[in-house]
Amino acid sequence: MEAKIGKFFESVGSFFGGGDQIPWCDRDIILGCEREVAEAADGGSKERKNESIMRLSWALVHSRQPEDVKRGVAMLEASLTNSSSPLEQREKLYLLAIGYYRSSEYSRSRQVLEQCLEIAPDWRQALTLKKTVEERIAKDGVIGIGITATAVGLIAGGIAAALARKN
Repeated sequence: MEAKIGKFFESVGSFFGGGDQIPWCDRDIILGCEREVAEAADGGSKERKNESIMRLSWALVHSRQPEDVKRGVAMLEASLTNSSSPLEQREKLYLLAIGYYRSSEYSRSRQVLEQCLEIAPDWRQALTLKKTVEERIAKDGVIGIGITATAVGLIAGGIAAALARKN
């Protein structure tokens, strides 16, 4: 019985907490990537600079800090036009979708994932993230409906109580 109660509370916590499997990135990794970008800019090849910028973008969109995520999204948006191959375009779109997801912009995340899946329709990571995004959109809809129903119930209860007092 105790195990069932524990599972119930775990599922409720997962429902409200999100429970996605997207990894997080620590601040020290971001700092290391920033150093790498600076070193590549000082004298590295264009390819090395692009690779280090991609690693920094990855770290930023996986950060727990909203300002880092926004910075990563801005970097990826700016670099989308410079993609030299479909593989690079796919990677940037996927990272951009993660950034939008982390910023709670679920519909934009889904839109970018659809572009990503046009390039690579069977890419498991993108398919998994798309499923996670769609589940999150559905959960937000359920929570919104619940809040609205509660508000309507409270208003109706208040009106009924006021009418009952009048009589």
